[in-house]
Amino acid sequence: MQITINPFVRRQTAESSFSHFSGDMERLPEMVKQNWNTQKEGYREGVVLVLVDPADFFSGVITLVEGAKLTGSFKARRDGETPRKEIRADSPLEQKIAAQSVEIVLYRSDVLAEGGDNSLESSTENWEIISINASPTEGEMPIAPMTLMHNHFGSDGGTATNMTDAEFVQALRDGFKFWADKAMCA
Repeated sequence: MQITINPFVRRQTAESSFSHFSGDMERLPEMVKQNWNTQKEGYREGVVLVLVDPADFFSGVITLVEGAKLTGSFKARRDGETPRKEIRADSPLEQKIAAQSVEIVLYRSDVLAEGGDNSLESSTENWEIISINASPTEGEMPIAPMTLMHNHFGSDGGTATNMTDAEFVQALRDGFKFWADKAMCA
């Protein structure tokens, strides 16, 4: 089994709006190998998420302070989708919240080869790190209320929640409380 860093994950730096690793990124493949037994299946065969120690990882979330500048847009996330409102923090990136949990997302190189995005030879034995998902919470971060509503009410591009009304209200309450003073970096 060979694990490498796909160029796609290299956009996740301290200067970006994404989660990032403040250590030597070249260490990520070894970290993944050491934690391979923590993997869980991703959204399809050939995609896995591996839990790693959150030390030196930062989320793309910041805690807002009074007077923080926010930036908004109204645009489609992908071609063919209905535009959505998006609000992000226009604050200094060094305010990213330290991660409490981290999942490294890997795609098998044969899956990446379907779109010509593989770095390693197309094989079921080769894996490529494509994303660092760092959360400021242990476990899953509460879903943002607008995202939850788009998903629950069936907006195009959303993922059905399949929640009962009571489950939806609880998830909405949790998201409202968590995101009241937080935003994703711009």
